[in-house]
Amino acid sequence: MLEAESGGGMAPEAIISAKNISHSYRTRRGGVLEVIRDISLDVRYGEFLGIVGSSGSGKTTLLKILAGLIKPDKGVVLYKNKPLDGPTPSISLVFQLPALFPWLTVLENVMLALRSVDKLSNDEMINRSRAFLDMVGLSGFESAYPGELSGGMKQRAVLARALVTNPDVLLMDEPFSSVDPLTAVSLRREVDMMRLSETIPPSSVVLVSHNVEEIVELSDRVIVLTSRPARIAGELEIPMQRPRDRRSGEFYDYVDKIFTLMS
Repeated sequence: MLEAESGGGMAPEAIISAKNISHSYRTRRGGVLEVIRDISLDVRYGEFLGIVGSSGSGKTTLLKILAGLIKPDKGVVLYKNKPLDGPTPSISLVFQLPALFPWLTVLENVMLALRSVDKLSNDEMINRSRAFLDMVGLSGFESAYPGELSGGMKQRAVLARALVTNPDVLLMDEPFSSVDPLTAVSLRREVDMMRLSETIPPSSVVLVSHNVEEIVELSDRVIVLTSRPARIAGELEIPMQRPRDRRSGEFYDYVDKIFTLMS
């Protein structure tokens, strides 16, 4: 196994910690499908963490556990050093396919995320939702319906809804795989720029993908999973300057290291 790279010194404090989590699903025929086996990982404050693994390796299940949507069979997830007992507006999750209610406008879809936020008037919800739609490049489309949007615009609306609650952590499940390559490039750049801005949430981002180049382009640190049942094959830090040049030799050195861990 390739050894993980480290910059040395004490690691930053974790905002989310998964400790020895395992999870299985029951099949229709009564069998057991083990998806995750004894995974422990930290999501550090202020970092962009990439989690890479082959298709079907349990990445989506892992994200749902980190979001509090699934309780693991074994182990515990801590958010700010306290057990995560369920979903919270402080942790947002963006899925691979844009999930928007077709009978609601773009603005109404984004406002849905704010219904769980206490003490916000309807005008405050509208103003905040408009601000985040503007942030992701959808100003002027507030009254449009999802069926009137392109795939990239739908994913921008989903991103606005994920950010409007000012979350501490943004979890993303292959959010660029359902759009065309040029749109994916634009979305990756925007997510990276927003994450580096001190005035825009979230403080930490977790991206899961099977696209190794995408992971290297965006991540400060990468965790590599084995095939199902997912375990941690290794991890490495990526201290490259931003924006990252996909054509550089240094970039492909990290790509090669990750493929080595995956093999």
